[in-house]
Amino acid sequence: MVLGKVKSLAISFDCLNDSSLPVYSSGDTVSGRVNLEVTGEIKVKSLKIHARGHAKVRWTESRNAGSNTAYTQNYTEEVEYFNHKDVLLGHERDDDNSEEGLHTIHSGRHEYAFSFELPQIPLATSFEGRHGSVRYWVKAELHRPWLLPVKLKKEFTVFEHIDINTPSLLSPQAGTKEKTLCCWLCTSGPISLSAKIERKGYTPGESIQIFAEIENCSSRMVVPKATIYQTQAFYAKGKMKEVKQLVANLRGESLSSGKTETWNGKQLKIPPVSPSILDCSIIRVEYSLMVYVDIPGAMDLFLNLPLVIGTIPLHPFGSRTSSVSSQGSMNMNWLGLTLPERPEAPPSYAEVVTEENRQSSLAPIAAFDDFERALQGPLFAYIQEFRFLPPPLYSEV
Repeated sequence: MVLGKVKSLAISFDCLNDSSLPVYSSGDTVSGRVNLEVTGEIKVKSLKIHARGHAKVRWTESRNAGSNTAYTQNYTEEVEYFNHKDVLLGHERDDDNSEEGLHTIHSGRHEYAFSFELPQIPLATSFEGRHGSVRYWVKAELHRPWLLPVKLKKEFTVFEHIDINTPSLLSPQAGTKEKTLCCWLCTSGPISLSAKIERKGYTPGESIQIFAEIENCSSRMVVPKATIYQTQAFYAKGKMKEVKQLVANLRGESLSSGKTETWNGKQLKIPPVSPSILDCSIIRVEYSLMVYVDIPGAMDLFLNLPLVIGTIPLHPFGSRTSSVSSQGSMNMNWLGLTLPERPEAPPSYAEVVTEENRQSSLAPIAAFDDFERALQGPLFAYIQEFRFLPPPLYSEV
């Protein structure tokens, strides 16, 4: 940025917890500096910052109002989490162009520190979706007499942490379904599906171990499959807009008539995705694991098991309460499958989401074979602009 004698205006944040990128949570203090470089002496009325955090939803729908008449209905909604303003240099009012009260800044580089606290209320995690977003930013404004102000805005990331080490997220998820196929007057045998996962909460980079049994007593060849779906829900003016996207999948072996297949901990890896957003009134991000049987020429037989993608990974196995462990073992008996005695601890959220993933976040995933390659390379804590890989649309699968 070069505007007259103002060579550059920049914002830098003080990072917490030895992280290389600015990531904060509710109640944290956001601090940093506004860096100003000028090539000659200038007169300044004020240097201000404006910090804001908000969730915003917007989409449009076409309406038919009768013969040859149509209009567009806009749906918008916004939730503000905080709005902070501060004067780093000068005074509050900028409408006075007199020479009184001006500050002289000499040629060179200058730093101006700022600091403010995020509110203690739950804040929605930074997010970029199809019809809405959750954003947090700081804007610096340099005001000089008789000149347009110089402005710069820089975003920072907020996480509302989700600890998966809570009883509700450690509880196993399971289900059983059966389907009988009919063809004209003939009825074939049933197709049955039972599936179970050890818990509800996971973090990106973990592999979900799927325990399932598929029995094909029909006359058709079927294929067992599993997928993870992300559902983005946006709310405005009493309406809801939903986007369902596929984020990971796997395929079992084809199953001929009379055959049974058992998944004894078949693994489905979770790619770098946004954590669940559950506390925002206008944006929700939820996940589910669908284990299903692909039946040619008929409706699929499927089970939906809810998931919560968190930010604080599972503690070592020994830290779980005995009651939770006992419940998990007891509920596994119906399938006749056992979990590993000491499963490998999952990676932390910080070790999974890479800068490369963030930079390519606006490009859809072309093939799921790329997931392993996408998770290779140097790993770091968090990202500044919280954009994750948007997978292919549900309709494309």
